[in-house]
Amino acid sequence: MLIEKSCKEFVEVLASKEPVPGGGGAAALVGAIGMALGNMVGNLTVGKEKYKDVEEEVKGIMEEATVLQERLLALVDRDAECFKEVAEVYKMPKGTESEKKARDEAMQVALKRACTVPLDIMKNTGEAIRLQRRLADIGSKLAISDVGVGVLCLKAALLGGKLNVDINLKDIKDEEFVKKCQQEMDLLIKHGVEVADETISIVEQRLKN
Repeated sequence: MLIEKSCKEFVEVLASKEPVPGGGGAAALVGAIGMALGNMVGNLTVGKEKYKDVEEEVKGIMEEATVLQERLLALVDRDAECFKEVAEVYKMPKGTESEKKARDEAMQVALKRACTVPLDIMKNTGEAIRLQRRLADIGSKLAISDVGVGVLCLKAALLGGKLNVDINLKDIKDEEFVKKCQQEMDLLIKHGVEVADETISIVEQRLKN
């Protein structure tokens, strides 16, 4: 499993000509790191007298954050699995018309499946950005810069997820499927980027005060 590798090993494989991990796996990992930073801020907030009024809320945020963090880590390997499926289809024979047809049909199925992982990355990072937005308000001021770094990681993962959907959508012939994916992505990007940027602004203000 890719996610079991050390940071150094993962980066080295990512830098190589190996087909996986790629951009999708990198986006998922960056998203998990972004959410982990939110969890860290929560841990630095809970138990502090100054933040006792929001302690239970922060604990709830941390529970959600842990779930999202684990989902994003799991998506690193799921992305690799989906890419391998597409790669296997490319190896299918195409010498006859029937072989070409079978290959094309298999490719359409594989490409649709390959869209699901980056879409899940986008959905989970969107939820994670929402949690960071709240932490920007109530998280420990001593760790507020980590909220900022975390939300920037999540914004990058969100936008990276979209690119990885786009590269698969361009070869999908099912227009209804393509339209549905594009509409879903548009909403996720609009809301996610807006909230991420708002979070950064709040972080910058708290750093000045």
